[in-house]
Amino acid sequence: MTEKRIDGKAFAARLRERIGERAAEFAAKAGRKPGLAVVLVGEDPASQVYVRNKHKATVEAGMESFEHRLPAQTSQDALLDLVEQLNLDDKVDGILVQLPLPDHLDEQSVIAAIAPDKDVDGFHVVNAGRLATGGEGFVPCTPYGCIMLLKDRLGDLSGKDAVVIGRSNIVGKPMAQLLLNENATVTIAHSRTKDLPEVVRRADIVVAAVGRAEMVKGDWIKPGAVVIDVGINRIERGEGEKARLVGDVDYAGAEENASAITPVPGGVGPMTIAVLLRNTLVAAHRREGLAFEEAGL
Repeated sequence: MTEKRIDGKAFAARLRERIGERAAEFAAKAGRKPGLAVVLVGEDPASQVYVRNKHKATVEAGMESFEHRLPAQTSQDALLDLVEQLNLDDKVDGILVQLPLPDHLDEQSVIAAIAPDKDVDGFHVVNAGRLATGGEGFVPCTPYGCIMLLKDRLGDLSGKDAVVIGRSNIVGKPMAQLLLNENATVTIAHSRTKDLPEVVRRADIVVAAVGRAEMVKGDWIKPGAVVIDVGINRIERGEGEKARLVGDVDYAGAEENASAITPVPGGVGPMTIAVLLRNTLVAAHRREGLAFEEAGL
């Protein structure tokens, strides 16, 4: 019997290993390593952990990691000046500005300042447009990782009925577009969707990315459906106890009906950094005019 639990951590580890092999091949051809620049403004604890993990994974994959840590009071102009320097730096193939930024900074302006061909987060409006029109660009890392997990489990997604819960620019909308590109029939559901449980019950694929702890109940899931849980929600416990991480799906309940489901943690999360490295590798090949072999990545 096939294991229901989709092990994103193991899948991501294998993907990073393949990326490391390809990065070594790139370095042999180009005479340099692929380079990823990460910009962190302020001292948000979660962001610091993310940046530290990204640095470690980048180095382990045989890539150059360029960290830029700026104080929380950094001005908009100073941040935009740094982004422009990175745009012009030939050693840098990918640029990631860690979000969220401090409240006085305009995130959209900062994202717009990143050169689209170095926007390995896939947030630039040019890359969003390329995804929507079938062009060659960068896709946000989390939804791309979700598609990888779905195709690994299901193979062909053509004709599948998919429901994406959440309509953010970072996950929901690009996730829906990726599913459309795989010829699935896609519904984007959200807070104003009427009778959401019934909408979800018809789906062969459910992607939950709404940011509400365990909102999707087990009896919402059609028997045999595949569930991808993008949510990461912190549930506080009693004094002296560590907080518990849960997804947007009631895992215990949904597991009863689903044919496959991602856990939280250990599901989608590890895929995000792996795809970031993959996008950086692709950017490096494009900038050097080298062919990139998609197979396996």
